[in-house]
Parts: sequence; structure tokens; C-alpha cells
Amino acid sequence: MPVLVALATAVFAVASVGLVVVDVRTHRLPDAVVLSALVVVAGLLTAEALRVGDTPRAVGVVGGAGATFAVALALHLGRPGAFGGGDVKLAALVGAPLGWYGPEAVASGLLIALLLGGVAAAGVLLAGGRRVQIAYGPWLLLGAWLRLLSGPGEPTPSS
Repeated sequence: MPVLVALATAVFAVASVGLVVVDVRTHRLPDAVVLSALVVVAGLLTAEALRVGDTPRAVGVVGGAGATFAVALALHLGRPGAFGGGDVKLAALVGAPLGWYGPEAVASGLLIALLLGGVAAAGVLLAGGRRVQIAYGPWLLLGAWLRLLSGPGEPTPSS
């Protein structure tokens, strides 16, 4: 694994742990952590892609962050109480490392997160917790990590 990719992964891992703890405890995702991690992770991955001349991968990182941000923003605008603004920004952070591996990794990582969050919400409802708020950030991060750790593989080379 190239050094810049390893550094980006380490930053994403440290930020992930911190954000899960904070979100579960406070239902907040601090901009200082989310946005800083986004800039560092996306910057390192993009720099590595450009360093080796892999422009499609650099586009994938930026595109992954942008696509997950757009999907999350649509969810937020549809149900602001259920999907907060912090989750929208976190989605961009999640999309950057997924984007390194291509659009399929972005889509499947986000789908896994949405399914996990839905199962958690259903579990709370079945347990009788009608007015309980669920921190969605941990599910976004877990979905991304499950996808990344499942062996996302290399994207198909561009022709």
C-alpha cells in the first residue's frame, strides 16, 4: 500500500473512532473533525493518484465525496430531523476513501450504511422506542469500513 494511501487510511480510521464516540454520546459530528479529516483524506488520496498519474482515481476520490454528499443532502432535505447536517458532511468524508476504489465501492458502501441504519431504526421501533433518536454517523462509518475491509479491489483500468 502506498504511503499516502496508508496515511489517508490511518487518518480516516482515527477520525472514524472519534466521530463514533462523539456521535453516540452527543448526536453531534463536529465540523472541526469531519471537515479536517475530509480535507486530509481526500488530499492524500488525490495526491497519490496524481503522483502516479492515475487521474481517474483522483476523479474517483473527489467524485465519491461529491456523490455521497449529494445523496446525503437529498436525504437531509427530505427528512432533516432524521438525517442531520453533520451526517451530510460525514457522507462526503466516507465517500472519499470509497471513491478511491471506484463507483461500485461508493454505491455499495453507502447502501450498506443505509441498510444498517434502517435495521437499527427498526430495532429501536420494535423495542418500543418511538421517540428515540439514533445517531446515524456510526452506521455511515460502519458501512464504509465494511465495504473497504471486504476487499474493494482495484478499479478497472481506463482504456
